Amino acid sequence: MVRTALRVILEAEDGLEVAGEAATGAEAVTVVRETRPDVVLMDVRMPEVDGIRATERILASIADPPRIVVVTTFENDAYVYEALRAGAAGFLLKRAAAEELVRAVRLVAASDSLLFPAAVRSLAAEYGRRQAPAPAWAARLTVREAEVLRLMARGLTNAEIAARMGVGPATAKTHVAAVLAKTGARDRTQAVIAAYESGFIAPR
Repeated sequence: MVRTALRVILEAEDGLEVAGEAATGAEAVTVVRETRPDVVLMDVRMPEVDGIRATERILASIADPPRIVVVTTFENDAYVYEALRAGAAGFLLKRAAAEELVRAVRLVAASDSLLFPAAVRSLAAEYGRRQAPAPAWAARLTVREAEVLRLMARGLTNAEIAARMGVGPATAKTHVAAVLAKTGARDRTQAVIAAYESGFIAPR
């Protein structure tokens, strides 16, 4: 029933097409390999293989993998944080309105912002594993790149970062790419998680 509702909502939107469905985590991995979607909505709790393991398998086994959004019932959930650590680009509550669902899919497809930055910060404060000493990548960030990482953690888009820093959009995009490269992150969410877990940015 939930998958049917999601399909109806998404396929009613211009430019969005549902490539496939899966009932279990193991089936999800197979379907993703066969259909190669741009975005995956992954239930965090599923039979056989849960959403965390399925996320790990998809990201590890597929070249140029899709962006994965974890769908969950509870916002402050250790499973959600583990899914983000495993490589999910963000999460969405099952009670979210239809427009929130569509916005989330379009946002992660564009890779231009962080889904629910305040919620990610809260999860990091609750479940993050602070490391010591500071990670090696922190010393490699320029002053500008460090500022960009902090703005990314606040959920700003490239355009918003550019406006805040007084630079052009292309320059902001270059800074974001440098942050991802130096932190070894796949995307913004992973970079922000690394920043929180290392203590580079305090969650609260």
